[in-house]
Amino acid sequence: MTQYWLMKSEPDEVSVDDALAAPKSTVPWTGVRNYQARNFMRDQMRVGDGVLFYHSSCAEPGIVGIAQVASTPYPDPTQFDRKSPYYDPASRQEEPRWSLVDVQVVKKTRNLTLPELRTTPGLEDLVVLRKGNRLSITPVEPRHWRQITKLLGA
Repeated sequence: MTQYWLMKSEPDEVSVDDALAAPKSTVPWTGVRNYQARNFMRDQMRVGDGVLFYHSSCAEPGIVGIAQVASTPYPDPTQFDRKSPYYDPASRQEEPRWSLVDVQVVKKTRNLTLPELRTTPGLEDLVVLRKGNRLSITPVEPRHWRQITKLLGA
């Protein structure tokens, strides 16, 4: 059964345009350093799951593309790279702490902004809108996925 996710990326790190320009429009989702978000990728995501590509920490945060999970989970190489801001000295090659999946952008969309998401009837309980939620990866209910993709004409 297909699942749906909202995955946040800072456009200065990896934007939807960067992903579209990558081979096969696919990028590794590196740098996740929250256990719950890591567990979503490691334990629940499956190839083909739907992804709402969300730009965060920018002038106008919002959903900017439709994507899909394009790989099974594998160790995030940035945890071993001493030059990376995501380096984790406690992580070991033989026991990686952090995982990632590859994400393939299917379609760039208009920016469905956070204020628009907040004021759209039916999306009140979308996880990303919950007070205090700062997770970079959150599950999306199928009904929310349908409503959002309809709003985006996807």
